[in-house]
Amino acid sequence: MAHIIVVGNEKGGAGKSTVSMHLATALARMGHKVSALDLDLRQKTFGRYAHNRAKFLEKSGLNLPGPRYRELPEIDQSRLKPGENVYDRRLSAAVAELEPSSDFIIIDCPGSHTRLSQVAHSLADTLVTPLNDSFVDFDLLAHVDSDGKKILGPSVYSEMVWNARQLRAQAGLKPIDWIVVRNRLGAQQMVNKEKMGKALENLARRIGFRIAPGFNERVIFRELFPRGLTLLDLKDIGVKGLNISNVAARQELRDLVRSLNLPGVEVNF
Repeated sequence: MAHIIVVGNEKGGAGKSTVSMHLATALARMGHKVSALDLDLRQKTFGRYAHNRAKFLEKSGLNLPGPRYRELPEIDQSRLKPGENVYDRRLSAAVAELEPSSDFIIIDCPGSHTRLSQVAHSLADTLVTPLNDSFVDFDLLAHVDSDGKKILGPSVYSEMVWNARQLRAQAGLKPIDWIVVRNRLGAQQMVNKEKMGKALENLARRIGFRIAPGFNERVIFRELFPRGLTLLDLKDIGVKGLNISNVAARQELRDLVRSLNLPGVEVNF
């Protein structure tokens, strides 16, 4: 059985697709067979990232490791069982196709609540939730008081994860390993970082997730997207003497992969 990694939250702009592509490429470079799905059927940011990568590699004559991207298959609705949801069937068909030939399947979810995202969360062996270092984003996980210190209760996304955990428990599956990734950190605003850190640690104990380091805010990520590249591809396309920022970003990726503690994965890049 492939290990399913779902990258999701219910807010756009947190870096889900960047995390998905870098994680997928890192695993592929370590010799694992990686497949990927994009459940944002409207924007398809990860799908466009993968498409950009395929075009750049073809044009450049390069063959770099990366994920095998698949679109969700179309389903003849006349063949659905009574009461069966077409999106459930499309996702289950895609996973069933990819599982036999994959060590990992990475599913990138939209930044909104959809049926596909809800079902994907129930399939997750590992759930990665990138979160901007802001109480605006934190509000998706829990409501806090005006000082940002006291947690008043779980919010919409946490409740969806709780429901997914219940469904897995009922099916006799392993619990979801949920990791909240502090992403797009800025160099300043140390007071806010400290408040966010304490709030996340408090919430992690209450609702059961782990906290992992993510990526700092860097221009390089915006520059890589049009070519579908990742930090790990720079040397292969002829970039020599990586600057300090890029070296630091590669270390952030190593730290993230280690933090996920994925089965059979030894970080060697």
